[in-house]
Order: sequence, then C-alpha cells, then structure tokens
Amino acid sequence: MEKDYFKTYPNKEGFFKEYGGSFIPDELQKEMNKINDAYYSISKSHKFISELRSIRKHYQGRPTPVYYCNRLSEKYGGRIYLKREDLNHTGAHKLNHCMGEALLAKYLGKKKLIAETGAGQHGVALATAAAYFGLECEIYMGEVDIAKEHPNVIRMQILGAKVVPVTHGLKTLKEAVDSAFEAYLKDPINSIYCIGSVVGPHPFPMMVRDFQRIVGIEAREQFLEMTGELPDKIVACVGGGSNSIGIFSAFLDDPCELIGVEPGGLGLTLGKHAATACFGKPGLIHGFKCYLLQDEKGNPAPVYSVASGLDYPGVGPEHCMLKDMNRIKYVTISDKECIDAFYELSRMEGIIPALESAHAVAHAIKLAKTNPHSSILVNLSGRGDKDIDFVVDKYGLPK
Repeated sequence: MEKDYFKTYPNKEGFFKEYGGSFIPDELQKEMNKINDAYYSISKSHKFISELRSIRKHYQGRPTPVYYCNRLSEKYGGRIYLKREDLNHTGAHKLNHCMGEALLAKYLGKKKLIAETGAGQHGVALATAAAYFGLECEIYMGEVDIAKEHPNVIRMQILGAKVVPVTHGLKTLKEAVDSAFEAYLKDPINSIYCIGSVVGPHPFPMMVRDFQRIVGIEAREQFLEMTGELPDKIVACVGGGSNSIGIFSAFLDDPCELIGVEPGGLGLTLGKHAATACFGKPGLIHGFKCYLLQDEKGNPAPVYSVASGLDYPGVGPEHCMLKDMNRIKYVTISDKECIDAFYELSRMEGIIPALESAHAVAHAIKLAKTNPHSSILVNLSGRGDKDIDFVVDKYGLPK
C-alpha cells in the first residue's frame, strides 16, 4: 500500500479515490464541517487519546483475545482463529467507535446522540455510551428489525434510550438511516448523528475506521505472539463495513489475503441479497458515493439478509476503493450457510455468534476445507444473544 496510507485516505474532501465525499444539504454540511474540524483538533489531543484509552481498558475490557478454534479446526482442516469482539463490552465491536463518537460529542457540548441501528448492536452500544457520559439518546430502528432483534430493543430501553420505530418502506436499515438523518436535521446544534458504520458523508467513514483500527492493531500483535507469524487469510463480514475495515486496516501492507463476506441471502437475484461490493455499481446514498445495489431507475434497490446488520444497499467508500485496488476480495454466504455456521460454532466451540459474524465463520469453514495448511483469522464481530429467539423460531434446533 501507499506510504502514509491513513493520512492519504481519505483526502481533505473525504474521498477514497472516487468514493466517499459529502453530498448533503448546505445546512447539514456546515455541521459536518464542525464535526470534522473538532475531530482533527480534539481527537488527536493527548487528553482525548488518554481518556479513550482508559475507557477501552477499564470500561470496555480491551484488549479482546484471539482464540484458536481447536475442535472446529480438527473437523474441517486449516487453523481457524477468532478475534473475540463478542467479548467487548455490549457484545460487539460497535462500542469501539460509539465511545469515541460520544466522547467527541461531550467535548463539543452536545446534549443528544442520534443514530440508526439494524441488528441493534450499534443502538445498544450508543445507548451505553450515552449512559456513560450522561447524554440523551434516540435510536431509529425499522419495524422488521425491532421484531427480529427484540432482546436488543429491550437493552436499549433499559439503558435509557428512546427507540423510534420506522414504519415506511421496507422498514429495515436503509429507512432507519433516512429517519435518523431527518431527526438530526431538526436540531443539529444540540445533537450529533453517530453513524453506525464506515458509511455516510465525510468525516464519518474516516472517524469510524480510525476508532475501529484498534481491532486490527490488537489482532496483529496477538496473532504474532501466539504463532510467530501472520495469518494467511483474514475474514470478516461486510454490511456497511466497520468491523471488517477495523481488522483489515492493520494488515494492508502484509502478505495476507483479506476477504470480506457479504450476505447472499436467499439467492443472487436483486432483492434477495445484500452483496453490494460483489454486485453493486457506483452511485449515491445517504450523502456519499459508493458501490450501490440499484434498481432499473438507479435508486437504491431493496435488499435482504437474515442478519439485520448486513441488509444495507451501500458499502463503505474505503471498501470500494480497496476492491478496485484488488486488495480485498469479496464473496457471498447464503442464509442457509450462515445458519449452519451459527449452530456449528455454538456446538463445536461453545461460542454463539451474531448472525452477521456467522457469515464470516461460514466462509472460514469453506476455506479450511480447501486450504488445510492455512491459518484463518476471523473477526467474530459480535455475540448471538440477540439472535437466538429469532433463529430457533424460524429454523428450529438442529437434530
């Protein structure tokens, strides 16, 4: 990769080569400029970094471990390792950037955090951050996802967040983002929109990536300490792309194959999946340019995944650039393969994965079968407590 990669991308306008940027109304752009200026001036300060490091160690429980899946590896071949982000406080990687965004909001004097959520993990993490800092919190969530992810809805409410059901369109993640943006525009002075992934207008793809880099920094050091070498392959699920860019970022200059796993859903026809990097083409959504699944009119197409956190028609602009550079390979995993992996990891290793993460586990199992001497590091981005009722009700227990 290029020298000073993280200072080069994005550029000052927020572009990762042709992707990213900020295509939003002037009123909102003024607020984004303030957030951008604050990020560069505040988040690079010793005081901010020290406070965030203390939060990560003493509150989040970082570093999370890398774990070797002995039984899974014996069964399928290969050497499968997990970066255990499911052990991060709140049960997923999302708190890594939520605590950073909330800390920035505190320095800016904001009173309310506004966000969207799909699987509920970002919503829970932001509600947790709001409780920690004594801020109000408003989470927009599609009605379909509210029904699927009921445990996370209750967690957000217990933490003091207001969960706002989104009832238009497909009632899933895209519509939740639309509604959250509208709410933010009503009071950008006192509130801050905390985007849940490496998407949206600049500076959010950069901010979320930078806060998530801790995953890759830890994993690289831990894997070297455990094995004396780097992993051959690194695998992570991709919806918007925050957990994957977090772990991939530390290995961009290394001779490791980076593989993003997208939801193949019920089949690879439009509306049945959410495999954006695999099948999308450049377009605009939610104020930025990226690969986008589009209908015949060029509008964002309907998408689907069994995993609520992956059913987004766009993908992070940095992912788009790295796809074009052939640095990250993107593949798909179907709903069935995801559910099979969900149960397999649970019963072979005693670890119940989030349905999002189960996509990555499923592909790792495929790789292990055909690459018996390879080491495979999976970013297990979240735990599956939130999914167990839905999975058992819809698919039943395996026999």
